[in-house]
Amino acid sequence: MTKLFDQRRRQVVLTGAALAATSGMLPFTSFAASKDPVKVGVIISMSGQFASTGKQVAAAIELYQKQHGTTVAGREVQVIVRDDGGVAPDATRRIAQEMVTRDKVDVLAGFALTPLAYAAAPIATQSKTPMVVMAAATSAVVERSPFVVRTGFTLPQVTQPLSEWASQQGLKKAMTFVSDYGPGIDAEKVFVKNFVESGGEVLESIRAPLMNPDYSPFLKRVKDSKPEVLFVFVPSGEGAAFIKQFHERGLADDGIQLICTGDVLDDDLMGSIGEVALGVVSSHHYSAAHDSEKNKEYVKAFQELTGGSRPNFHSVGAYDGMHLIYQALEKTAGDSTGPTLLEAMKGLSWESVRGPISIDPETRDVVQNVYIRRGEKVGDQVWNVEFDQIDQVKDPGVE
Repeated sequence: MTKLFDQRRRQVVLTGAALAATSGMLPFTSFAASKDPVKVGVIISMSGQFASTGKQVAAAIELYQKQHGTTVAGREVQVIVRDDGGVAPDATRRIAQEMVTRDKVDVLAGFALTPLAYAAAPIATQSKTPMVVMAAATSAVVERSPFVVRTGFTLPQVTQPLSEWASQQGLKKAMTFVSDYGPGIDAEKVFVKNFVESGGEVLESIRAPLMNPDYSPFLKRVKDSKPEVLFVFVPSGEGAAFIKQFHERGLADDGIQLICTGDVLDDDLMGSIGEVALGVVSSHHYSAAHDSEKNKEYVKAFQELTGGSRPNFHSVGAYDGMHLIYQALEKTAGDSTGPTLLEAMKGLSWESVRGPISIDPETRDVVQNVYIRRGEKVGDQVWNVEFDQIDQVKDPGVE
């Protein structure tokens, strides 16, 4: 494991040797010649139930700088990582304020969960600091501040294609089960709307408290209702418990088809989920099994850095978040002034390890492919193997 995984450290500063300034940039020497680094303040959950998210984000950021250097457009890029614990919006807000006022960061980034992104958004607005959301997935996150730019995904973005897939399979009776907070509610609404519009019936929509250790009372309701298909969203870290209880309660034996967003089948946790994931269909914007040379190289490098951990979708949100910051700095010739850097981020596009992505210049949200996957055994491990693709999906929003 790398230094970023030391849970005793509350703050990690990533620095490195400077590279030669990119040639061909406009001669804004007042920025390129500045000795002050561009500071990126990453607020992420490095401890607690959602520590896996923080570890993935931190490792991806370290990998990006290892591969691309720590200097862009003549300025050093310094990353400061702070742990917000994952469950206390007040802590996230306090850290964001400290980073802006004390650390003088030029960019805020990270944000594991929607409530935490919501807490930091007013700080970004007040200080005119670009805020790169790498993980939080409620549609409305980008509406909380004109300085928010997202490089992860939204739940509606990956849920709508899955709802359409379920209808195309001839499934007519469904139930939904989601964690009761922003992304889950988004996913529920989008799935129900699209499934019903396609001629299906939703027997019941169940919401459970976030961080719920016992799903058995909810699963009993599903078992008694006998739907053909159960759509599920729980955040990364809770999927293993849910799927195992789904099998233990006999729902798989009853012939109920389990479908879910990729959060449930987090690549980083597939080892603990194991063979109960076989046959489970999911939709997401990234799988570590994505069949491209760029992704194969990324997975190999990530595992070498972390001692074997499989990269997940949060790692890709962070890796691309750093790429967005670097590309914007190149575009501004090193000018890290908040409004200028924000404008440079809008409309950028590139070939990611997940496939082609872009930042919508109007919404500041990510546009990307969504993949339908199935849990399959490859060698002696279970992977989310893609079998269908929906190109360049925008966030459909929630009504």
